[in-house]
Amino acid sequence: MRQKIWVYSPPKPKVPDAVKAELEAKATELVNTVLKPEHVKPPPKNVKWNYIVDLYTKWHRNYFYFCARYACPGPNALSPFFEIGFARLEYSGGVGRQSRFNLSYMRHTGKWWEIQQDLSFEQCLAEIRGGGLFHP
Repeated sequence: MRQKIWVYSPPKPKVPDAVKAELEAKATELVNTVLKPEHVKPPPKNVKWNYIVDLYTKWHRNYFYFCARYACPGPNALSPFFEIGFARLEYSGGVGRQSRFNLSYMRHTGKWWEIQQDLSFEQCLAEIRGGGLFHP
């Protein structure tokens, strides 16, 4: 049996309101100008599979999420819609241009996987804009 030990875990930094506002404005612009035109399409004619109806962003504590809302048109659907995050920025400190974030994506297992640390907000947006692992 393993020995249990206490480990110091410092508190996470609180996100300043100025950083929140700037981040939200630039992320909303990215969603509206790049991601929505690319991923939100009209419903298919033979509606059998889930499809994206909206993309949006939201704050929860010190995490900033990029989320997608899917419609479930099938007759066996548990609910008509569901929402899932596809990219997450975790605030790790700094103010203004010095703000730093850890970038994660949602794996197929339903767990967040952090792939980059201490990026500026512009670097995070460039990664999300580039697609790759960060797509709805």
